[in-house]
Amino acid sequence: MSRWQVAFLRCALLWLLANGALGIVVAIRPGLTGLLAPTHAHLGTIGFFLSMVMGVAYWMLPRPGGLRQPRLEALTFLLLQAGMITRVVGEPWWRASGAEFAHVLFGLSGALVYGAIITFAVAMRQRIVTLDTLRAAAKPRGTRNRPPAHLDEEE
Repeated sequence: MSRWQVAFLRCALLWLLANGALGIVVAIRPGLTGLLAPTHAHLGTIGFFLSMVMGVAYWMLPRPGGLRQPRLEALTFLLLQAGMITRVVGEPWWRASGAEFAHVLFGLSGALVYGAIITFAVAMRQRIVTLDTLRAAAKPRGTRNRPPAHLDEEE
């Protein structure tokens, strides 16, 4: 697994923990439900689930011809996590205060997450191929040129 794939999965687990903690807060203080429920849902669906799906997809989907996508992995990861952070900060703040800057953060979070989704779609478009394409891209065992192990994650 690349460092970005690991980062996706680790962040997914952190968002899951945050989601559980926020759920406990809402259970203890039901009066905060209107303020925190949308953020709680977002932590679970986008923070945990989408981070997990993207990390596993980058890890497990086929790489025709040994395809490596570290730049797309990095960009997807950074956009998604930046979107999550701005959402978790901006949305409850905006709902509680109506502050203009908080509303800007809330809106920016959607644009960042959507940017991550577009980047992910571009990356996966290169990987979603037919079995015939995979077979054509494959070389017999032992004939494939592989970069030295220390270069594997940097390309």
